[in-house]
Amino acid sequence: MNLPLEISNLRKAYKGGTVDAVKGVTFTVKPGEIFGLLGPNGAGKTTIISTITTLEKPTSGSVQVFGVDVQKDPLFTKRQIGVVHQEVITSGFFDVEEILTFHSGYYGLRNNKERIHFLLEKLSLFEHRHKKVKQLSGGMKRRLMIAKALVHNPKLLLLDEPTAGVDIRLREDLWRFVEELRNDGMSILLTTHYLEEAQQLCDRVGIINLGSLVELGETKAIIRQYTHKKIRVVLTEKHLLQSEYLREVIGKEYLFVVPQNKTLGEFLSEVTIPTALIQDIHIEEGDLEEAFLKLVSRKDVQVPL
Repeated sequence: MNLPLEISNLRKAYKGGTVDAVKGVTFTVKPGEIFGLLGPNGAGKTTIISTITTLEKPTSGSVQVFGVDVQKDPLFTKRQIGVVHQEVITSGFFDVEEILTFHSGYYGLRNNKERIHFLLEKLSLFEHRHKKVKQLSGGMKRRLMIAKALVHNPKLLLLDEPTAGVDIRLREDLWRFVEELRNDGMSILLTTHYLEEAQQLCDRVGIINLGSLVELGETKAIIRQYTHKKIRVVLTEKHLLQSEYLREVIGKEYLFVVPQNKTLGEFLSEVTIPTALIQDIHIEEGDLEEAFLKLVSRKDVQVPL
């Protein structure tokens, strides 16, 4: 079975080939998964999405959507994908339902009202369907862009910073909807700067920096590999503790930083803390943000072949 997205050794250069925005990036998006493409500003994420959508031509390498090269058959690509761009692009003098009706027509869908109303309900826009786009709030315009991307029921959804600038409640609603789409079998490529959300949503992530892919794998595995857990132990009285993991002592509170694979039992036996003195223990697991910051600050991390 052909993969929803397969990017092989993709390179994109500008200024006559002297500036590489993307440097030999390779990754795939599997059926029914949410894949996070993460990186700091200017890392090359939007360039990759522009190449997938045929807005940019690769300097070298290939991009395939469901087994078809996007450059050789761009029309096939556009039928298979839905795109939510980072910038809000709308036509302010039409109402919401008109916009979605027009957009359906681009895909040859002349009677698409059922799908349109379904999306309007899911995205909390139904009661606003007769409003002109210019009357909508920023969050509503963002939801309309997502509805436009889904109006033709694509198999692959590209989300480029879909919640940038929206409030917390709307962000949570959108992510619930994205999870529903994944559960229904849609494949999703997501870029976001909200790493907590990426950790919650993404099955796998690729971390890109300065145009190069510095890590690729399951989200949980990357967190385990590149983070530590923090263990705070509060004692009933001060006690001399010696441990390679001890990082800070404030009064009767002791902070230890230990490897993710070390269990609490192993830690306690190694540090030999008198059980009778333990008043409280708090464990803080590592997260994707910690792993991300470590990876983008390193120059020696390469994805194994």
